[in-house]
Amino acid sequence: MTKTEILRLCQEDNVKFIRLQFTDILGVMKSISITDDQLDKALDGELMFDGSSIEGFVRIEESDMYLKPDLNTFLILPWDNPNSFNKTARLICDIYDSKGNPFLGSPRYALKRILQEAENMGYSMFVGPEPEFFMFLLDSKGQPTLETNDKASYFDLPPVDKGEVARLDMVETLQSIGFEIEASHHEVAPGQHEIDFKYNKALPTADNIVTFRIIVRTVAQKHGLHATFMPKPIYGIAGSGMHIHISLFKDGKNVFYDDSKEDGLSDICRYFVAGIMKHTKAITAITNPTVNSYKRLVTGYEAPVYIAWSYRNRSPLIRIPARRGIGTRIELRSPDPTCNPYLGLAVILKAGLDGINNKLKPPDTIEQNIYEMDLAIRQAMGIDSLPASLYEAVQELSQDTIIQEALGEHIYSRFVLAKMKEWETYTTRVYDWEINEYLEKF
Repeated sequence: MTKTEILRLCQEDNVKFIRLQFTDILGVMKSISITDDQLDKALDGELMFDGSSIEGFVRIEESDMYLKPDLNTFLILPWDNPNSFNKTARLICDIYDSKGNPFLGSPRYALKRILQEAENMGYSMFVGPEPEFFMFLLDSKGQPTLETNDKASYFDLPPVDKGEVARLDMVETLQSIGFEIEASHHEVAPGQHEIDFKYNKALPTADNIVTFRIIVRTVAQKHGLHATFMPKPIYGIAGSGMHIHISLFKDGKNVFYDDSKEDGLSDICRYFVAGIMKHTKAITAITNPTVNSYKRLVTGYEAPVYIAWSYRNRSPLIRIPARRGIGTRIELRSPDPTCNPYLGLAVILKAGLDGINNKLKPPDTIEQNIYEMDLAIRQAMGIDSLPASLYEAVQELSQDTIIQEALGEHIYSRFVLAKMKEWETYTTRVYDWEINEYLEKF
């Protein structure tokens, strides 16, 4: 897209308002709305905003920042009437400081920096996400409940899957703005759904993930439902993950594939896997960034708990799907959809590049069901576990300089500060479970 094309489209399609979007460090989408008469100025990157009000950005005395739109992210939001004269468009922005330098606290810039590091080595990263989410009914006041609108399970059809109408509306809406949807279906838990879209380069995929979350929640509202990407909203049923399929390309070829190897996996692929496994405890703080994330990472609900890899087994952290050739890839199963996709992909790529640079070798694959192994067997096989809490994950992050480098000092320090505050708030609260367990007993 060019500036001229965007101005022409806005005029032809009656666009009156434009949202300039970006995420804070925690991955929450933020937006500044402007009218069409300010668009020319915005496209030139001349609009400023107060960065001191955004989570993890800057102090009050250094608050002036510029929004510079990525023109390729322009789209007209799909829920306006086609004949409306007050349509709304959006642009995802990069953030610059008052001196015109890329802002080091911008998650999108952090990803672009690591992608440049990979590009200097000749690699492009492609990513295909599988985001899951729940849909809940609203109460009489329009507030979300924990009551699902169906009792369906994996791959069920209507009338059991009562969420299909809303889910198909989401698919059509996503397709209308350029998403190539590969699959959509009901997931394991009641009220749980998954929509998968085609892999792409890492930066547009991260942009698509934040756009996807907005589309899903907005369309759910139209159907009188609340969509949430919270990993584990209900005890005793499966939680929502966001498995990430990853491949590296060089000169148009998938470098994870090597037809001379018995399993079709190249040394580069193995090094990449080893890098992720080496740094995965610190990565988990970023890819599973909430207290609730660790309620999902428990045995019995298909979420990974153990640091291992496999060709077929779905209990380890990393699975190698069967397809070879251009489709050769790894599937990282631990991330959940609350993660900031820019930071998540940045730390995953940085870990993989560390594996390549140091030619790290992964352990043997584990083809048995790890959930059925006892502790002694796991220890004998050298199978370690992911962090069991947000606190443990942040402690691991504080000891991993490679992952800290991927984030940069600004993001790292503010992310840790925010997460420790979240952990302290959580641990000092008194919850219903404690009241039910102890109030009468003692």
